[in-house]
Amino acid sequence: MKKFEKSVRLTELPDQFFASLAKKVTKRVSEGHDVINLGQGNPDLPTPIHIVERLQKAAENPLNHKYSPFRGMDYLKEAVARFYHREYGVEIDPHSEVSVLLGGKAGLVELPQCLANPGDVVLVPDPGYPDYWSGVSLADAIMHKMPLLEENDFKPDFSQIPEDAAKKAKLMFLNYPNNPTGGIADEAFFESAIQFADKHGIFIVHDFAYGSIGFDGIRPPSFLQAKGSIENGLEIYTLSKTFNMAGWRIGFAVGNSSVIESLNVLQDHLHVSVFGAVQEAAEEALSSSYKSALELSNIYESRRNLLVQELRSIGWNVQAPKGSFFAWFKVPEGFTSSTFSDHLLEQANVVMAPGIGFGEYGEGYVRVGMLATEDRIREAALRIKKLNLF
Repeated sequence: MKKFEKSVRLTELPDQFFASLAKKVTKRVSEGHDVINLGQGNPDLPTPIHIVERLQKAAENPLNHKYSPFRGMDYLKEAVARFYHREYGVEIDPHSEVSVLLGGKAGLVELPQCLANPGDVVLVPDPGYPDYWSGVSLADAIMHKMPLLEENDFKPDFSQIPEDAAKKAKLMFLNYPNNPTGGIADEAFFESAIQFADKHGIFIVHDFAYGSIGFDGIRPPSFLQAKGSIENGLEIYTLSKTFNMAGWRIGFAVGNSSVIESLNVLQDHLHVSVFGAVQEAAEEALSSSYKSALELSNIYESRRNLLVQELRSIGWNVQAPKGSFFAWFKVPEGFTSSTFSDHLLEQANVVMAPGIGFGEYGEGYVRVGMLATEDRIREAALRIKKLNLF
């Protein structure tokens, strides 16, 4: 078969680290092993039935078989505004401060292309969601890493950002509850981020993918609740985690109207919005009771408690995450994050994601997804115990 060279832009994209992990897991399963996959970020429970039923009904409507408006249905953007007012007390203009996205990832990757020019700096958390890097690369911008250290409760120390990087920065990514560390932030932290960003003319993008998942009685705040947030940033929200709608590919950006417009302009060239029936289902999710989201968070908290309890019982001194459906655990001495992950897969048929895949400051940790039943979590701990590592 004749082969054509990839563009320079494609060759410069960061490697998809987790593709190699997925390949290892698939091979192990194909060999007949019973693998417990705690390395994924894919919700394991179904979408609430009232949302599914709304989709089924909407899919029968011929109006939804046509192209949707490029910038999404007004009824969905109005539902977003009502949702933010109801859940966070934030006033949003649905017509100028909301952008409908094909999943949260789309907005996260597109925003650097909206705001950064070649050679500009983008501030990214390390460890952090790897697709932030993809957006920076596509914008031909320069990434400056903000270390998330355990001693700082996995929050960046803005005073440690060099002045030259701050002057060149156009964009900063934040993400709380955090993937992969499970750390959370409060309004005071967001206000300190806004003060730093406002001083240097930096736009803040807050990835609120896990906004519904907080533990120990803590409800994670929205970035938009902080003073000056809409003037200086926006928030990306996805229905993937809150309502177990990962495969539906629906999310939205909320915030500064000028950047929302820029995001819409780029998406005008890339997409023709989302299937109308999915937008109706999203309206249903946002407008109906939040009870299912809170129940889901309680399930993750129960799994978290069991996971921490079982691993501590075998001698692994792990720390409980405060939010998200991920835990972030230090690997035993003598291992790197990758060698430990490989050892667990090969010797125990348990998958945990190596921390190095989330950035250089992820070395020495593994990310554990609480996306398996409690019985499977107990079984995973039992298998690890048999390895006599602790």
